[in-house]
Amino acid sequence: MKAIVQERFGTPDVLRLAEVDRPEPGPDDVVVRVAAAGLNPYDWHMVRGDPLVARLMGGMGLRKPAARVAGVDVAGEVTAVGANVSQLRPGDAVLGFGAGALAEYARAKADRVVPKPARLSFEQAAAVPMAALTALQGLRDFGGVRAGHRVLINGAAGGVGTYGVQIATALGAEVTGVCSAGKLELVRSLGAVRAIDYAAEDFTDGRVRYDVILDNVGNHPLSRLRRALTPAGTLLLNAGGSPGHVIGPLAPIVRAAVTDRFVRQRLRPFMSKPNRADLLTITGYIDDGRLSTVIDRVYPMAETAAGLRHVERGHTRGKVVITVP
Repeated sequence: MKAIVQERFGTPDVLRLAEVDRPEPGPDDVVVRVAAAGLNPYDWHMVRGDPLVARLMGGMGLRKPAARVAGVDVAGEVTAVGANVSQLRPGDAVLGFGAGALAEYARAKADRVVPKPARLSFEQAAAVPMAALTALQGLRDFGGVRAGHRVLINGAAGGVGTYGVQIATALGAEVTGVCSAGKLELVRSLGAVRAIDYAAEDFTDGRVRYDVILDNVGNHPLSRLRRALTPAGTLLLNAGGSPGHVIGPLAPIVRAAVTDRFVRQRLRPFMSKPNRADLLTITGYIDDGRLSTVIDRVYPMAETAAGLRHVERGHTRGKVVITVP
């Protein structure tokens, strides 16, 4: 089968289209014929092996990538199931997390994929898994967002941000989104009661305070973000860092974890964890019309490197998706 592979860490140019063996399902797995795969900042971190310290922590690989085939967000049709799998069968259209999603076929744990909502195309479905799950778990579980909360989302027009605006709204919050001037109307259309152009207004000036801030950008120091929080507010750190750093996004995470011990405000770096229940919550929101996907660009599989470079620049309008022939 055809797949996007990488033999070494580097820029997206290290990615190449190659022939590899088709995966076989383990007892708890399914194999998916991939129709589309979503790209995330996570993917360029894995391609670059960035930050360097993450290579020492396991999972990424030390001198070369641990995973030869790139990609995690998958949408497609189940072609084979393992002996222990009962909730899915060949022919089911699904979305979720798959190992090596940037390929014609990908293997996935059966509890990390769920039926694709009929209202979504495969391209739209591929935009959902990591970004929507990150927004849901961050806001609901780590942020405790509930009705009446004032929530600010920095980077509201990106992948996690577009889902975050909608999910916070669905949870009953009053949402303010921060983005560039050209994306203000998009953010309002997703449910934000207020949209701020980051070039024209500094939301960290302390004039307005929020119960929860979801920071997807990392362009303000911790002290400034705390100024925009209520005295007992929660800051959710989901900023991706910059390429080539030794420590990268881990530095503000450590700083926040230390500061959290000495202040009333809750400073919460977080990572999403794939699970079937939360994926079903997300597809339930999609089915009832409370959650929609925003796609910036769609690239064919052969142009994955170009798609990843676009994601890496950090100014997407929603998600970038790769179609698989």
